[in-house]
Amino acid sequence: MRAVVCKSLGPPDDLAVEERPDLEPKANEVCIKVHACGVNFPDTLIVEGRYQLRAEPPFIPGSEVAGEVIAVGEKIRHVRPGDRVTALVQVGGFADQACAPGEAVMPIPREMDYPQASAFPLVYGTVIHALRQRAALAEGETLLVLGAGGGVGLAAVQIGKLMGARVIAAASTQEKLSLASHYGADETINYSHGSFKDEVKKRTKGQGADVIFDPVGGDLAQDCFSAINWRGRYLVIGFAAGGIPEVALNRLLLKGASAVGVFWGAFVAREPKVNFENFEQLFAWFSEGKLRPHISKTYPLEEAAQALADMRARRVNGKIALLP
Repeated sequence: MRAVVCKSLGPPDDLAVEERPDLEPKANEVCIKVHACGVNFPDTLIVEGRYQLRAEPPFIPGSEVAGEVIAVGEKIRHVRPGDRVTALVQVGGFADQACAPGEAVMPIPREMDYPQASAFPLVYGTVIHALRQRAALAEGETLLVLGAGGGVGLAAVQIGKLMGARVIAAASTQEKLSLASHYGADETINYSHGSFKDEVKKRTKGQGADVIFDPVGGDLAQDCFSAINWRGRYLVIGFAAGGIPEVALNRLLLKGASAVGVFWGAFVAREPKVNFENFEQLFAWFSEGKLRPHISKTYPLEEAAQALADMRARRVNGKIALLP
């Protein structure tokens, strides 16, 4: 099989496509012929050695895949060779073949193509877990989404609307805000202009947002703590801006608010049944035409370094994918 190999940690420039032996699944694994690989911001961090889950070179980057089952381990019962699936792997996705643990492999709806399926596990799994289990987002509440033009942010806009929230989308360019509006955002804020916290308060009649979905981090987080409603929930998704903010505990105290961590990978391992239930809802919304990933660009396997560079430079709207 062909695979993208990271031989040393750092910028993705030195990634190269190499021939590797075909894979054989272990007892609790599923081997997949990969037709599309989702590209995500954590992939850039893993290649650079800056992610909480460290991979030692040489390794194959890539965390989510979609394709056809070609072999299953002896303990696997829910899928079989020939099934169309999507799956999450810690590393190993940027290749012609990938092996995934059985609990992270899910059959996909007939209506879903492989690039769409490769855009699904990480962002939509993270978002529905964040809004359902971590924030308990209720119908009629106000949801503020930062980074709303990126893959996880755009998914939060869509799912927030489907859960009955009023969604305020925040991003750094008008292009990204227009995309968020197209996918259902009720209002938008360009946080590169003016005071972000003042804009949030203006759109919430001075009360602040009930739930804040933040995959950006950095300096904007402090504004979020100033623009959160009574009993609000601030969701810690990630740190695309690079800086890990310090929590202003006094602001949480005064608002009776909560800062809530969201680590979907650990949730999948600890609560696989609840995760499957989440995906049953996601796939139902997709089949009903209510939910669609936005795939802005696809790349051949040989352009994996460029795909990661585009992700790292925040030039991506929605999701991108590699096509082996």
